[in-house]
Amino acid sequence: SAVGRGPEVPFRSEAYRISAIARGKELRLTLSALDPASALSQDLVFRFGMSGSFRLCPAAELPRHAHLRFLTRESPPRTLCFVDARRFGSWRLGDAWQLGRGPCVISEYQAFRENVLKNLNDKAFDKPICEALLNQKYFNGIGNYLRAEILYRLKIPPFEKARTVLEALKDQEQERQKKDPSLTLMQENSDLLQLCHTVPMEVIRAEKQLFDSEHWDNYATFKNWLQCYLVPGMSSLRDRNGRTIWFQ
Repeated sequence: SAVGRGPEVPFRSEAYRISAIARGKELRLTLSALDPASALSQDLVFRFGMSGSFRLCPAAELPRHAHLRFLTRESPPRTLCFVDARRFGSWRLGDAWQLGRGPCVISEYQAFRENVLKNLNDKAFDKPICEALLNQKYFNGIGNYLRAEILYRLKIPPFEKARTVLEALKDQEQERQKKDPSLTLMQENSDLLQLCHTVPMEVIRAEKQLFDSEHWDNYATFKNWLQCYLVPGMSSLRDRNGRTIWFQ
């Protein structure tokens, strides 16, 4: 679109396939020409900001703020659109994930867990746990509503020092490994790091129930799933980064 902030995509093909893979808060699309004689392909890596999403709609009924459009060949055609009203989202050319982002909390759970526990001396963990949870170097995929839900379920005070909260997990893990080295990480009782995996997985597994693709502005079911974030009766404060943390 004329107001899109991302780069022009240098890819032209009459028939191509779109495939995608997610890692943390990023999504990589690969456009591949269907012509077997063509090696034409293009990778794009998206970050979604606060309002970015993909929507499939009739080409004649484009939503506002549709900054990239992929047309189908059916009649009448439909369009897969990258929609971002606030324009905080972005895309860049190439297949490289953003530097400085740690293992994904969803798809790389064990590596994510190890990355946190072996780096607790990092000054990032001098901060309150609610702020540390938004550090994508260690918690790649955790955002504002997820941190509130995770801390609420474990009754962890949001402004407690992150290292204090996490060092106990490191000690417990070392003890478990001494007793049974074959113990897998996902066999543990739920702790903060495990909830960083399981809570977003609840949203992913229940996407049909939480998000109605035909009614994008209807978040009633999603709001009912929330236990803390934006829930009446909960407290809220701004952290030092200006982000609002919800808690009990």
